[in-house]
Parts: sequence; structure tokens; C-alpha cells
Amino acid sequence: MILTKLAYKSLLNRRASVLLTLFTIAISVMLLLSIERIRVDAKTSFSNTISGTDLIVGARTGDIQLLLSSVFRIGYANNGVSWQSYQYIAAQRGVKWSIPISLGDSHKGQAVLGTSRDYFTHYRFGKKQTLSFQQGHAFEHLNQVVLGSDVASRLGYTLGDNIVISHGMGNTSFHHHKDNPFTVIGILNATGTPVDKTLHIPLAAIDLIHGGSHSANNEHDEHDEHDEHDEHDEHDEHDEHNNLIGEPSQITAFLMGFDSPLYTLQIRRNINQYKKEPLLAIMPTVTLKELWQMLAIVEKVLLLFSGVVILVSLLGMLTTLLANLNQRRRELAILRSVGARPWQLFTLISMESLFTTLLGCLVGCGLYYGVMLISSSYLQSHAGISVNIAMLSYYELTLIGVIMAAGFIIGLIPATRAYFYSLSDGMSIKT
Repeated sequence: MILTKLAYKSLLNRRASVLLTLFTIAISVMLLLSIERIRVDAKTSFSNTISGTDLIVGARTGDIQLLLSSVFRIGYANNGVSWQSYQYIAAQRGVKWSIPISLGDSHKGQAVLGTSRDYFTHYRFGKKQTLSFQQGHAFEHLNQVVLGSDVASRLGYTLGDNIVISHGMGNTSFHHHKDNPFTVIGILNATGTPVDKTLHIPLAAIDLIHGGSHSANNEHDEHDEHDEHDEHDEHDEHDEHNNLIGEPSQITAFLMGFDSPLYTLQIRRNINQYKKEPLLAIMPTVTLKELWQMLAIVEKVLLLFSGVVILVSLLGMLTTLLANLNQRRRELAILRSVGARPWQLFTLISMESLFTTLLGCLVGCGLYYGVMLISSSYLQSHAGISVNIAMLSYYELTLIGVIMAAGFIIGLIPATRAYFYSLSDGMSIKT
């Protein structure tokens, strides 16, 4: 108890240097825990870029290539899926819902996705979160477009603005569909997924702007005239739904959900053995894990960075302790002169380093939770990382224990030097 009180008083007396060391350790602990949590949650969020979708079906290619083109809008699909094949597969027993998607156009470098209204109902991301609207609603006519949050904010679009779609993906487009402008009818909330960088238009509009039979505006006018003379019954709503989908010759891919996992496996096998055209059905959750394994170097770099941060902070603490030890010769000489034994000096220095490390870890944990609370919404909306702010996991507590042990071991170096000091070895009081 005496040594504990003496260590506390000693730390308090040297509070300036102790606070600097404590702050260094706290920042290191905060960075370590933050990097570790972001690493784990980034992996989880990456796997949840698309959730609740049982199968993605496209032309036969590689699993990862199909995933990248249909979900991440990266790369191109070599071939499409015929509309007849889509209708046949979507009508199979056990299919709960299906969403056709068509890619190949863009707007100022942002991907344009042709789809049905079911996309906004059944598409899931994160932990099976649904798409929600920041402003407006889903498209109801052929000349309407729904923007992802990033598209709207980056290009400065608001409801009612007109947009011209260009043929081709990427920033280079060779043809602009100026005769078929689209009106912004809705803006989605941020999801942190490729949805944020996508413009969504009716599937039939994709075929319309490429077919050029008549403009989307004329189709809109015809639809309005039809609405003025019809009674909006269920039959009319069904016709309107079909008008937004149309009957394109082919689509890029389609998403599927099933009533039971048994149907998923059965229909997946049937699709991969489909005779009429070469098709591929992938399970997105499985393919996402395979893709993350290819990016395992990212995890290794983050872990290496975490280790370097901790090593630098502990070396900084060692430097501070050794520098303070040289300045404390007078104090140690007084303690020896009043009867303190070498092992007591050893224990005193060790306890001081242990207390400093413990306080640094506690402050670092507090800073970590503060940073996570402040940045969680930003990470979700801009990086797509859903941060799980919870109690420290067993692995994270183990990391804290390792830091504590390392701090204690580091403190043994100056403690050992103090143990072998003597009154005749530089500890005599000089006048």
C-alpha cells in the first residue's frame, strides 16, 4: 500500500510528462480498436452489400465477374439473358420474387439501371435493410428516374430536374439520348452501396430509348390520356406495371428470392444446366466471401498498421521512462538513503509504468467509443460500413491485455536499471 501510494504521488508530481505518455498510449489504443472494429465491420458490410437475395442469374461467365457487373457496376456482362428465359425461370415453383435489371447506359460517368418497381420493394442491403426515399417516390411513368443519394448530391440534382441518358458505361459516351429526357421523381437515402451511384429508370425505358419508336414523353402523354378515361382498377394497375417493364429482347441479369432454401438449391442447379441458353446462377453471399478472400491483403495491411501504431507508442513510453529515470536520480537517492531496498525501487518503477499503461488503455477505450459514435453515420453513408457499437469483444479485450502486458514489460527495463543503481553509482547527491 505504501508503494502504491508512493507511485501515485510520483506520477502526480511528474504529471506533465506522464500525461504526455498517457495521451500517446490512449491515442494508440483508440487507433488500434478503431482499425480492428472497422476491419471486422468492413468485412461484414462488404458481405452485406446485397442481402436477402438468394440468386443472381446472368449469362454464363465467372461467378465474381457476374457479381461485379450486376451488383457493383464494375466491368461488363459479355452477353445478356433472353426475356423468354427470364419469364420461364421467374414462373417456376418456389420463386417468391424476381427483379430484372438491364445495364449498359450511363449519365456523366454514373451507371444507369433499368429495372421494375419491385426493385424498391425487394432489394436489400446491410442487415436486410430496405431502400428508402430521401425525397419523392419510385418511378410511375417511363420518363421518370430515381437517383441514388451520391448521384443527387454530387451532380446537384433535385426533384423535377431533367436528365439525359447516354449510351455506354463510364465517362466516355458516344451517343446521348437527347430525344428522351428523364425527370427526377425520387432520391434514395444513402446506403453506402453501389445503389448510391446509380440512376434507376423503368426497364421498358431502356428498350424504348434504344428502339426509338417513340419518345418517353409521348408514352407519358398516352398514359395520361389513358388514365383520364379509365377507372383505376386492379386491371389498370397491372397494365401500368407491365408498361414499365415492357418486353425487352434481353436483360443483363435478374435477382431472385425464394420461399425456401431448398428451392434455391434446386433452381440454381436447373439454371446452371439450362438447355436453351448458357446461364449462370450464383449465390451472392457465397461469392462475396470469395471476393473478400481475394482482398485478404487489405486485412493484413490493417493489422500491420495496428501493430506498428502500438509498437511506436510503447517505444515512446520507454523513451520517456528512461529519460525520466535519469532525471529522478536525486529522488531515488533520497529513497535509498531512508532505507528503501533495490527491489522496492524496482517495484515502484514497474508500478508506475503499469499505472500509466492502464490509464492510457482506459482513456483510449473512451476515445474509441466517442469516435465510433461520431463517425458511425458517416461511415455508413459514405463508405458503406455499418459500425457495430457494442461492448468490446473477447478478441479486443485480448488486444488490451496484450498492450497492458507489453507496457509492463517495457517498464521492467527502467525498473531493472533502478534496481542496480547504488549510492556510489551516480545516485549520490551532488552539490
